[in-house]
Amino acid sequence: MPDGPPDSLRQGLRQRHLGMIALGGMIGAGLFVGSGSVIRQVGPGAFLSYAAAGILVILVMRMLGEMATAAPATGSFVTYAREALGDWAGFTTAWLYWYFWVIVVGFEAVAGAGLLQAWLPGLPLWSLSLGLMLLMTATNLTSVGAFGEFEYWFAGIKVLAILAFLVLGGSYALGLWPGHPMDFSNLRRGGSLFPNGVGAIVSGIVVVIFSMVGAEIATIAAAETPNPAKAIARATRTVAIRIAVFYVAAILLLTVILPWDGLPPGGSPFVAAFERMGFNRAGDAMNAVVLAAVLSCLNSGLYTASRMLFLLGERGEAPKALMRLDRSGVPAPAILVSTAMGYLAVVAAYLSPDTVFLFLLNSSGAVILLVYLAIAVSQLILRPRIPADRPVVRMWLYPYLTLLTIAAMTGILVAMGLQAETRSQLLLSLLSTGIVLSAYGVRRHLGAKLETAA
Repeated sequence: MPDGPPDSLRQGLRQRHLGMIALGGMIGAGLFVGSGSVIRQVGPGAFLSYAAAGILVILVMRMLGEMATAAPATGSFVTYAREALGDWAGFTTAWLYWYFWVIVVGFEAVAGAGLLQAWLPGLPLWSLSLGLMLLMTATNLTSVGAFGEFEYWFAGIKVLAILAFLVLGGSYALGLWPGHPMDFSNLRRGGSLFPNGVGAIVSGIVVVIFSMVGAEIATIAAAETPNPAKAIARATRTVAIRIAVFYVAAILLLTVILPWDGLPPGGSPFVAAFERMGFNRAGDAMNAVVLAAVLSCLNSGLYTASRMLFLLGERGEAPKALMRLDRSGVPAPAILVSTAMGYLAVVAAYLSPDTVFLFLLNSSGAVILLVYLAIAVSQLILRPRIPADRPVVRMWLYPYLTLLTIAAMTGILVAMGLQAETRSQLLLSLLSTGIVLSAYGVRRHLGAKLETAA
């Protein structure tokens, strides 16, 4: 007789899988394409917006790494929010994080389909989006090892593309390129690093921090590795290097090679930089890289969303069927539900791009900052409860840096409320949070009535 389904998630991820998930998980289309709008908004000093946002992400990851190495858990920060603040915080954080990722999955499917239409112009957007969703669903359903293997190679493509740009772009900027002398004049274009004012750095941070989302996925995936504490410690300790190399150095090189006020709207600044260096077919190659980034994000988004639903099912805060595992040890119902919700977002993009789909995007816009805020508050509360000899990773200068990080993220949320272009994201994200909190209140009230009746 064949074995039945396992009763817990299998530890099918290898260290090299988690290493690449940590390395490439935070590199997405936001860097390859969205960085152009940040550079136009801030000016040559845009790399400082990336550095400031990166520091916040590093500090949040350090806090999460401390908690996760002391007590590895499938739910990662959701479990810690529950322990620190109560069941309401775990419930709210898990549902908001799931909601964030299913909207991202839908958005990335639409973006990927748009890229494919350049090569397959006869096929409609919705069918290409469906094809990408089905491909990533099949990958996640096969096994956690298949997810890890796919992520390993597609994240590797992103990493190699940026490393190639750093080597070639660095040679160009330093005058090692044939026929091109060393030239840093673009950094002074407009009179200073901040032609639009120093305040533009803050505006840039609001946009940039969302492009760095994904570093925390490694702490969720670590629960499915043989040695979670070791895997988390390595991912946490290398996050600073990853941000410095893949974001700050890359953006600095872009502003050295290209005039900040001459970037094409909507295009990739990396394509423009490669073309400036003489690579005239860079557009097709970079489209392939961006497609790899989209598929990687789709893959990890479905994985992360399904693990959140699995955790909620395990806690009885979602239907118990969502924690059911198939013979490969993956939560198949949770994956399929997350896929279905992601595709509903695709349908909204097709039928109502300027109303329903825009509402979905805006209503999840500030959610990740609220999740990061919950991580910081959880670490502030839980640190005194952790035995001194247990964590492999320690948060620096506790509690001062933790409090400073909380203040900085609160400041970003306030800045979002003050800026017309981000105000709707904040308000609708707060509405989403209010709805989830109301659902928790109703669930708790009904549960209390059922207990009383019993």
